Amino acid sequence: MKKVSLDVWIQLVGMLGVLSGLIFVGLEMRQSQQIAIGTQQMARATMNTDAINALMESGFNVQTVMDMLEGKTPITEKYQLGLDSMIHHAWWVAESDFVQNEMGLMQSGTWQAKSATMEYLYNNCYARDAFDSRKFEFHPGLVALVESFSDECADQ
Repeated sequence: MKKVSLDVWIQLVGMLGVLSGLIFVGLEMRQSQQIAIGTQQMARATMNTDAINALMESGFNVQTVMDMLEGKTPITEKYQLGLDSMIHHAWWVAESDFVQNEMGLMQSGTWQAKSATMEYLYNNCYARDAFDSRKFEFHPGLVALVESFSDECADQ
């Protein structure tokens, strides 16, 4: 057996130290990303809760607003402002969700639910005007995604 010099042992220990450091940094980055994803989820929940609270403080029943958006209840003049505000809020949230997903700050299941909501909103013919009037201020990737959805309002 050959005797290994002290220099070789020092280099081996140094390389193992660098490798260990890289593994540690990778684990720290993964943990930081998980914290960021959790923080973004909490921010989304807070933003939606704030929007609902604003509707309620204005005297609007949130379920009635949702029923009107879904076409289950006729839209009344009293509720139109709340409904329109909620639609615009939803598109701002959609853009935020799109960017967060692009940055890797959203889990795939959450993104699937969010993109399905965007498709539903895009195909809600009452809500379409809000998208059409504001799409020029949205992230181009979001516009491309939304416009790739089937268009159930084209014939109306």
